[in-house]
Amino acid sequence: MPATVHFIGAGPGAPDLLTLRAQRLIAAAPVCLYAGALVPEEVLAHAPAAARLVDTQHLQLDDIVAEYVVAHAAGHDVARLHSGDLSIYSAAAEQMRRLDALGIPWDVTPGVPAFAAAAAALRCELTVPEVAQTVILTRYGRRASAIPAGEDLASLAAHATTLVVHLGASAIDEIVAAVVPHYGEDCPAAVVARASWPDELVLRGTLATIAGLVRDAGVRRTATILVGPALAAGDFRESHLYSEARDRSRTG
Repeated sequence: MPATVHFIGAGPGAPDLLTLRAQRLIAAAPVCLYAGALVPEEVLAHAPAAARLVDTQHLQLDDIVAEYVVAHAAGHDVARLHSGDLSIYSAAAEQMRRLDALGIPWDVTPGVPAFAAAAAALRCELTVPEVAQTVILTRYGRRASAIPAGEDLASLAAHATTLVVHLGASAIDEIVAAVVPHYGEDCPAAVVARASWPDELVLRGTLATIAGLVRDAGVRRTATILVGPALAAGDFRESHLYSEARDRSRTG
C-alpha cells in the first residue's frame, strides 16, 4: 500500500474528543504535521516515540508540501492534524490539490468541529422545532480571502435562523451592527472562546450586550460567535421524532 497523507480532524481542543480512528492513524504514522497551539500535547503523545513532529503554524504552503514529498519518497505515512474538522476553514483543500498534482495519496478523517463544541458548552441544540431548522456557518471577512458575492454577513443574517460566525471575535462590534437589523437587539447571542479547552470561556447575552461582554473579557481570537432565537428557546413544540403521532403512524 502506498504511503498516504492522512488529513485528520483533531477536534476543538479537548484531547479526549479525538476519534478512535484518528488516534490509530496518529499512532501508526512516522511523520506528524500539526497546527501549532491549536492541537494539545496530549494528542501529539499518540505519535510513535521516534516520529518526526512538525509544527506548521509558521510554515508556508510550499514548506508543508515539501514535508509530504520527503515522507512519500521514504514510504512514510503522514498524520496531518488540523484543529476541529477538515470540512470548514481548515485550508486543507489547497494541500489536497497539491497532493493530487504530485500523485501522492491522501484521505480524510473527520473531527469534532468548533461550532459543535461551542453548542455543547452552551448546552443547547442549534435547531429547535418551529424556531430554527437551519444553521448557517460562516466567517467574518475583515482579513484573509475575500467573501464571495452574496455571502456577506448581512445577506446571511436576513434568514434570521441560527448563525455561527468563526474568526470574528476581534470584529464583534461590526458583526453585531451587520446582523441587528435582521434579528433585533433582544435576540440571544453567545461567544464561546476556546471551546472544550480547560480555559473555556462562555459569554451569554443579547445582540445589545454581547459586544461589551466580549470586550470586557478580552476575547480576541479562537472564539465562536452564535446568534439566533434557538439559543434561548424554552417554549417550543416538541419534535415529531419521539411523538405519539409518529408511533401511531408506525402501528396504524
